Amino acid sequence: MRLTRIHLVGPLQAGSRRRLDPKTGLHLTRVLRLRVGARVAAFDGCGLEHDAEIASVAADQIDILIGSERPTPPPSPLSITLAQGISRGERMDYAIQKATELGVARIVPLLCERTVVRLDKTQADRKIEHWRGVTIAASEQCGRADLPAIEAPVTLLEYLARRGAPSHLSLVLDPSAGAGLSQLRDPAGAVELLIGPEGGLSDTELGLAQRVGFQGLRLGPRVLRTETAAAAAIAVLQAMHGDLG
Repeated sequence: MRLTRIHLVGPLQAGSRRRLDPKTGLHLTRVLRLRVGARVAAFDGCGLEHDAEIASVAADQIDILIGSERPTPPPSPLSITLAQGISRGERMDYAIQKATELGVARIVPLLCERTVVRLDKTQADRKIEHWRGVTIAASEQCGRADLPAIEAPVTLLEYLARRGAPSHLSLVLDPSAGAGLSQLRDPAGAVELLIGPEGGLSDTELGLAQRVGFQGLRLGPRVLRTETAAAAAIAVLQAMHGDLG
């Protein structure tokens, strides 16, 4: 039987007792109707997972007892950075959710010329917290024990300026590019994938990305939505060079 998985901030130590945050605890006891003694799996987001069981339930105070360490699948041998143009609401959530399920290592939200969303510092902080929640929920569901790193949103220009000369394969999705996925060189363990927001990247942005080492990439004959493009490109890269082969 597949155990319900919950994320806990580490370190996790066998024999220790942890109180769950009310939202997680009430989900286990009121939604899933788990009772004292029910087994769950607890993971720390850094690659470790433990057996655990519900130790006590008192109103919204739910404690679990951490058990022995469990084996977990290793991270993908292909380390993928997704530099994703920020899109509106559920579209961005979808892109982050599927990227997490597909094993990306790092996500960088980008503010581009055609980004509709505008964020001040407070809004950006709330977004980061929300997106981290999306990665946690996706990891709980898919069996992943490590969480992808989510960086603070930056403009595309800031991102390109700070990265320096690339030491790995860097790709930018461009429907007019000549090369497809089957024509790429072996990424040798790491790849950076740049995807624009709704409406795509502007010609100026594409030119800037290519000047600092990004290679244009076409995903077949159809123009995909930004959230679809992220999932499709990551899935193919993982199948060709990662852990979906």
